[in-house]
Amino acid sequence: MQRIGLIGGLTWISTAEYYRRLNEIVQERLGGANSADLVLASVNREGYAQATSRRDEEAARSILLAAAQRVERAGADFIALCCNGAHQFVPQVEREISIPFLHIADATARKIQSAGLEKVALLGVRDTMEQNFYPDVLARYGITTMIPNDAERAYIHDSIQRELAHNIFRDETRRRYVEIMKGLQSRGAQGVILGCTEIPLLIRPDDTSIVTFSTTELHCQAVVEWAFA
Repeated sequence: MQRIGLIGGLTWISTAEYYRRLNEIVQERLGGANSADLVLASVNREGYAQATSRRDEEAARSILLAAAQRVERAGADFIALCCNGAHQFVPQVEREISIPFLHIADATARKIQSAGLEKVALLGVRDTMEQNFYPDVLARYGITTMIPNDAERAYIHDSIQRELAHNIFRDETRRRYVEIMKGLQSRGAQGVILGCTEIPLLIRPDDTSIVTFSTTELHCQAVVEWAFA
């Protein structure tokens, strides 16, 4: 098994979910008391959030680079970044280290492609929904990306920052997300990417009739596959 390098802390809630699922998947695969061979660099979310809020991309990138270098020095063979939005910095960080990232959008796109879908909606923080780093990856798999409208994007972003990132999951918020997804489906979305690693903790597959893609789960499955490759 290759050693997995995790960059977490963005947030600790989803990082804990990554740790749990990676070990569950490895144990399901190997049986017994087997667990994943991994190292974790947990960054300070506050520092990263302040850098991104003031649009200081260099500071945000430097935080992720330092974390990537820590797991590289710890013997990791590849890196999984436990945050969708932070993947906007992966191309720059990857150039400065000697081990690769397993991109969360690639893992998600492969699953969508295998499901035969061509047009999906993307939920997440503003950077994930409004920048091109996610749609560009999906486009390489022949998948068109839809994003929510202005009011919907504002609600999703704010609820992530004020609730989900603080381990708060409310029924009222869940109902609003389901309404938004129904609207996206009526506008042509064949599926919805839960493109923030906290959203799958709020929305479960049986909460809505439209097919959803948990980026956390798909990333974890892909990480284990790579570790055993």
